[in-house]
Amino acid sequence: MLFLQPLFLWFLAAAAIPVAIHFLNRRRHKTIAWAAMQFLLKATRESRGKKKLRHILILTCRALGIAALAFAAARPVVSGLLGWGGGSIDTVVLILDRSASMESKPGDGLGSRREIVLEKVRDAMASLGSARLVLIDSASGNPQDVPSPDVLAELSATAATDTAADFPRLLSAAADFLADTPGRSEIWLTSDLQTSNWHPADERWAAARASLAALPQKPAIRVLSITGTAAANTAIRLLNSRRSGNEILLDLEILRAEDARGIASIPLTTQLNGTRTTETLNLPGQSLRFQKRIILPPDSETGHGWLSIPADGNPRDNAAFFAYGPARPVKSLIVAPTGEAADYLALAAAPPGFSNQSTERIDPAQAATFQTGDTAAIFWAAPFPNGPTADLLTRFLENGGHILFLPPGETSTTPFLDLKWSAATEAAAGKFLILQDWNHSDGPLRDGIDGTPIPAERFKAIRRQVPLGDAAVLARWEDGEPFLSRKIVERGTAWFLGSLPDYTWSNLGDADVLLPVVQRILTAGADRFEASHLATVGTDLAQPLPGETRSRIDDFGAADPANIAFESGVFRFGTRVLALNRPPEEDTPEILSRESLDAVLENTNYTLLDQAGQASEPSLSRDIWRTFLIAVLFFLIAEAALCLPKKSTQPVSLRKNSKLKSAS
Repeated sequence: MLFLQPLFLWFLAAAAIPVAIHFLNRRRHKTIAWAAMQFLLKATRESRGKKKLRHILILTCRALGIAALAFAAARPVVSGLLGWGGGSIDTVVLILDRSASMESKPGDGLGSRREIVLEKVRDAMASLGSARLVLIDSASGNPQDVPSPDVLAELSATAATDTAADFPRLLSAAADFLADTPGRSEIWLTSDLQTSNWHPADERWAAARASLAALPQKPAIRVLSITGTAAANTAIRLLNSRRSGNEILLDLEILRAEDARGIASIPLTTQLNGTRTTETLNLPGQSLRFQKRIILPPDSETGHGWLSIPADGNPRDNAAFFAYGPARPVKSLIVAPTGEAADYLALAAAPPGFSNQSTERIDPAQAATFQTGDTAAIFWAAPFPNGPTADLLTRFLENGGHILFLPPGETSTTPFLDLKWSAATEAAAGKFLILQDWNHSDGPLRDGIDGTPIPAERFKAIRRQVPLGDAAVLARWEDGEPFLSRKIVERGTAWFLGSLPDYTWSNLGDADVLLPVVQRILTAGADRFEASHLATVGTDLAQPLPGETRSRIDDFGAADPANIAFESGVFRFGTRVLALNRPPEEDTPEILSRESLDAVLENTNYTLLDQAGQASEPSLSRDIWRTFLIAVLFFLIAEAALCLPKKSTQPVSLRKNSKLKSAS
C-alpha cells in the first residue's frame, strides 16, 4: 500500500482524542462513600460488565472512525507493483522487455504480453500522481523520460521488435541512471521470464547488484512477469542459407508448442525476388527440420526473399528472410604426403558432379607459402605445424576458417593449440576398433536435417591415434577414448579425427563417414563467405558500416522507420544486401525458475508479481480511499447505534403500578 498524500497520516494521532476525553471525564468525578448507594450498586452489579463492554465499543468506533478518515485523506493505493511505503515515489524506472517472445499472446488471445504490460503499468502510474516515469527498453537500452503514462503504448520505444533482451545490461543501465537521480525511486522490470533473456549464469549480474547496492537510496525492485499459458503458436526459423551453383539451399525448422498433438498441415509461402509460391507442410510433432532447395532464375547474381507461415499466437516468428550473392567456388587444401589417405580426402572434398568444389594437395613443407584467403577448409594429415606455418593456420582459424587434423602416424613432438597426438595403437588380432557413441545433434557426425543419422556404426578401424588436450569430444571409441574432438579458435574451428582414410588404418575411405564429415566441414568453412548476406537482428554484423545507410527492401510487411534497426527483414546497407532474422534463442520457451531469479537478484529484496497474462485480469493498482470513507460511515453509524438508550423490558402494567406507588 502506498499513500499519495502521506502528510495526512499525521492526523492518525487524532484517533487518541476520544480516549483522552474519556480519561479526563473520569478524573472530574469524586467518589464519596454513601450507605444508601450500597443497595443500588448491588442491584446494578450484574449488568456492570455489559455496560463496560458497550462503552469500550463506543470508544473504539469513535477512534477507528477518525483513523479511517485520516487514511482516506492520505489517498491510499494498493498495487502489485507498488510496495508498502509511507512516502510518495519520485521516480519509476520501467525496464520494458521488447523481445520477440513478448509478442506471444496469452491463452485468451486478446493482446500480446507486451501490450498487457503497458496497459497495467499505465494504470499503476496513473495512481501515483506526478511521479516521474523513465523508460529503459530492451532494444535500445537507453533511458528516456515518458511525458505521460497515457502515451506509453504510443511511443516507438515501446513498440514490438525482433530483438532479444539482456537483463544484466538493462539493470546496470537503471543503476547508472539512478546514481544521479535524487528522491525515492523504484525499478519495475517487466518480462516473460524467458531464460535466454536473463542470462542467469552471466558474471555481469554481480556488477549490476553492486551498482544497485552503491546507490545512496536503495530502490525497490518490482518484477512483473507475464507468464502462463500462451495461445496456439507455430514458428519458422532459418538455420542456414547458402548458394550452390544455380540453387539456394535453406535449412529450415518449424516449431510448435510442446503440448501440440497430432499432425498439422501448415501452408508455407516462399517469395523469391517478387515471385510467390505456396506449398503445404505436414508437421507430425513439435518440430520439423528440412532443407528447401530453390532454383534461381538464369543469370541471377544476387537476390533475396522470405518464407512465411500464417499468422497465429505470435506474429513476430512467422517469417524467415534470406539473401544471396554470386555463386562462389568452394576451395579446399589438402596438406598430406602422396598416398591413399590424400587421394580419399581429395575425392571427399571435391566429389564428381560438384563442379563448384575444387581442392589442391601440397606437401607439408610447402604449407607456409600457400594463400588461404579464399580457402574454405584445410585437411591436414601430417605432423602438427610449427613456426610460420603454425602462425598461418592460427590466423586462418581466427578469420573463420575450418581445419580437419588427421593422424600423422607418429607421436607429436610439437603441440598445436595445446593439443598433440598420442602414439599410434592397433586393435587386437582379429578385432576392430569401433565407435561407442557420437553426438547426433552437433558437429560433422550429427544427424541430417531431416533426422537421418550418419551410419557411423559401419566404421571400423585397426589403427588409431588419440588427440590429447583440452578439446570438446563429439565422438568416442568403444573404450571411451576420443575419436572426434573440436576446439574453437575465435571465429574458426579446429577438428581432430582419430584415424586415417587408409585401409591400413580403417575403412574410413568407404565414404559412409568421411564424405559427410568433409562436406560439412567445407560448408561450415564456406559459411564465412556467405555470412555477408545473413545476420541476426541486434548483433554487430547487423549494423551499417561507416558511411552506409539502412533501408528495408523486402515486401513482407510495413516497416517502422523508428524501429528499423530492431526489425527482421531484408535490408540494403549501401551496396550490400543483408537478410536479418530474429535471434534463435527467442524461439526457446524455457522459463526462468524462481531459484534462478532469487540468485540473480540476490540481496535486492525484490518483489515478484507473477500474472497469467490474461488481458481480462484486473489492473495492477487501484485507489482505495473510497473504501476508507465507507469505513468512516460504518463506524459512525455503529457508534450512534451503541449510544441509543436501552429499551425497558418491564411490562406496561408493572410500570403503571410503580408510578402509582411513587405518587402515593
